[in-house]
Amino acid sequence: MSAADPSAFLQIQDVVKDFDGFIAVDNVSLDIAKGEIFALLGSSGCGKSTLLRMLAGFETPTSGRIVLDGVELGSMPPYQRPMNMMFQSYALFPHLSVWDNIAFGLKREGLPKERIAERVEAMLKLVQLGKYAKRKPHQLSGGQQQRVALARSLAKQPQLLLLDEPLGALDKKLREETQIELVNIIESVGVTCVMVTHDQEEAMTMAGRIAVMSEGRFLQVGAPGDIYETPATRFVADFIGNVNLMDGTLDVDEADHCIIGSADCRHYVGHGITGVVGMPVTVALRPEKIHLSRHKPGDDFNSVAGTIKEMAYFGSFTVYHLELPSGARLKVSLANVQRHRDDEFTWGDAVWAHWSRSSHVVLTQ
Repeated sequence: MSAADPSAFLQIQDVVKDFDGFIAVDNVSLDIAKGEIFALLGSSGCGKSTLLRMLAGFETPTSGRIVLDGVELGSMPPYQRPMNMMFQSYALFPHLSVWDNIAFGLKREGLPKERIAERVEAMLKLVQLGKYAKRKPHQLSGGQQQRVALARSLAKQPQLLLLDEPLGALDKKLREETQIELVNIIESVGVTCVMVTHDQEEAMTMAGRIAVMSEGRFLQVGAPGDIYETPATRFVADFIGNVNLMDGTLDVDEADHCIIGSADCRHYVGHGITGVVGMPVTVALRPEKIHLSRHKPGDDFNSVAGTIKEMAYFGSFTVYHLELPSGARLKVSLANVQRHRDDEFTWGDAVWAHWSRSSHVVLTQ
């Protein structure tokens, strides 16, 4: 057994899920604090939904333990677990009103009518849908349906809220608006939340911590900023945001810096990596950390000549695709802080890309 934090509200200890020889979840351990919003992030088939289903009780771990507030869930059936799960489809009852959808779980528990009414009204106020109480789900927008599903999930005051791709059914603009709204509602209630998503922006916007999953394992667990700025592996760097990955060789490794040679340039990194000179490494460099200029910078390190081959305008920023001497491509993202630049870069321009000594991360795996 791996060491667990005894003060953690939710403890996942050495959990394995084996489907007839296919290991969907491979010996994962995780501690989640009370009131935390935690995201399981990964592509389809990585094991995140299987892990969520084991928390809910829809699947039973092959081995390992799941402990919630000191109680081992073990083979406890889903309906006995002090948690609620909100699905991507929302699973609202089409023939019931908003009010009755929210009240459904409370009625099944046999609560007095006065208590049910009090709780439903509180939930309607929380999600700001009081004036829609008598409407049917098909009379609501996608964002409103999502809030009804959340209200129903919170009505029974669960200790743990499970969200399965909570915003997957919404269009991009509505999804961005709803992310903040959803977090505010969850935090105002104070419920502990575990969400599953394949959308990195959603995870980074909503969660206080993220576990990046691949092939049933956690590759890295940490705050969004830590995972973005200091990815632990090449997979994590590539999965979270846009990144340039440049393979190279460790030429110098000192306590306060290292130098890496790659096909198109030499990288000076402002810290050592405790590696072996000559070993293969990968330099990860985010597009927004790179500057463009017409002239060669004074530093021989951390700069490369290139030709602009592609441009993509996104309103607040423009992405340039540079072709380097080796034929490799380098992505550069420049913020459009002015409506019109005095010196616009365009297709075919010969430019220099350069970056600071603290902009890149050296990956050894």
